[in-house]
Amino acid sequence: MAFMMQSMDVGQTPPLEYRQAAAEETVVLGEALVTNAAGLLTKCGATAKPEYVAAGPQDEQDMVPVVRVQDYQVWRTQLSAAGADLKLGSKVTLDADGLRVTATTESGVASIVALEGTAEGESVRVRFG
Repeated sequence: MAFMMQSMDVGQTPPLEYRQAAAEETVVLGEALVTNAAGLLTKCGATAKPEYVAAGPQDEQDMVPVVRVQDYQVWRTQLSAAGADLKLGSKVTLDADGLRVTATTESGVASIVALEGTAEGESVRVRFG
């Protein structure tokens, strides 16, 4: 699974933006992204708040359709590891694949707003901030 928009606290549809990815990147649908020093999209690090989530793969010119991450959005993804101690409000880090969250709460950037379970692969809903 990847980051998929679950809901928003506002009654608007988020606009798509088209941004260029770094040439060495292979961006996939639902990947959490940030901009690098050159202003190009790259995979988001574990403890960085994503700026964008890919709404599709990059094209031949490395252009990627993205949605800008906002505080009023709720994103659905999966746990990449079991987290028996996780609860609503826990802030977890991003997995190295940029598509899921971990059970690590130290320096977390994704606040859990709903859990379907705490086992690896279980669905979780998060806000970034």
